[in-house]
Amino acid sequence: MITNPIVVITGATNGLGQIAASELAKRGAHLVLTARSVDKAEATKKMIKNITPKAEIDFFFGDLSLMKDVKRIGNEIKALYPKIDVLVNNAGLHAFEQRIISEGFAEMIAVNYLAPWLLTDILKESLIISGNARIVNVASEASRNHGKLKLPDDLTDVNTFTSRESSSLYGKTKLLNIMFTGELARQLSGTGVTVNALNPGFNVTGLGRELWFASALEHILRFLHIGDPHRGADIITRLAVESQYEGVTGGYFNVGTGKPIIPVYPGGDISMESKLWNDTKELLELKGIID
Repeated sequence: MITNPIVVITGATNGLGQIAASELAKRGAHLVLTARSVDKAEATKKMIKNITPKAEIDFFFGDLSLMKDVKRIGNEIKALYPKIDVLVNNAGLHAFEQRIISEGFAEMIAVNYLAPWLLTDILKESLIISGNARIVNVASEASRNHGKLKLPDDLTDVNTFTSRESSSLYGKTKLLNIMFTGELARQLSGTGVTVNALNPGFNVTGLGRELWFASALEHILRFLHIGDPHRGADIITRLAVESQYEGVTGGYFNVGTGKPIIPVYPGGDISMESKLWNDTKELLELKGIID
């Protein structure tokens, strides 16, 4: 493991990201975290400092549903950290109704897929300079319930959906994470940068907070010791720093065992993963987000 690695984590003010950040701080990581809320950022910093008083923690603020904010955050991080050792794309959203952001994208596709794609693209050179960097993408076995993938249409789909229909759309965004991982691993082959995705399992993390009964359900699940987010955070931490995964790239790994999973089709299909990459790049170029 690199001594005092620079670790960038999105969605680190609650849930899996917060736990993973705390665990990585114990291992000497210098944390570079994204947040929307100053209050949540301060609370997270206090929590981590209480456990690891000497932890170095920097926050960058913005809304990951807005590509202009993702671009700004990415460039700010890149300017301050020309060398990055680990990037954990953790931030995620399960929306139970359609919301269209000001840039015209559906919120769920923006947060869960376009944001990590863009942030990774911006920080790619800083990761390559490290010489031995790791990118960790939080996916999900929800990807198996993805309906039918239609490219490039799914990237710009803003049709309304019900809370029941939301599950397949959420699953689709997680499938895109897995496919993005495979293609990026091939593109970064020979650079020293590895890229892997993971299934964190079922976790009580507030991901379904939009449901009216979410709070009561969370209390019940915690009482029954179901969905402990420490298990999901553990596989993130292991992929980020443990020697077991050094040099391993293009994989999709399971919570608990840490063993590889064969993703659902078209995950693992080289031509489809390449098409997704090209379609995403063309879309962001068309929108003027990347050159």
